[in-house]
Amino acid sequence: MGKGPVKKSPEFQIVERKDGRFAVRKRGGGFVNGAEKTKILADAGKIKVSKPSKKEEAPAAAEEAPAAATE
Repeated sequence: MGKGPVKKSPEFQIVERKDGRFAVRKRGGGFVNGAEKTKILADAGKIKVSKPSKKEEAPAAAEEAPAAATE
């Protein structure tokens, strides 16, 4: 197991694992993953969420434009 519960609420429980990361467990016993877990941890102040840089988005848009022109 981990270090134990960090925060409890009626819907979920945040638990710190041995490796220092966090797990979010639903009251029903299942674990929460993905965007929902990120939102819960960010709201609790356990993690900081950064926005993706615009440099990564520009090449993707440039790659799509020539493909549309060839059709």
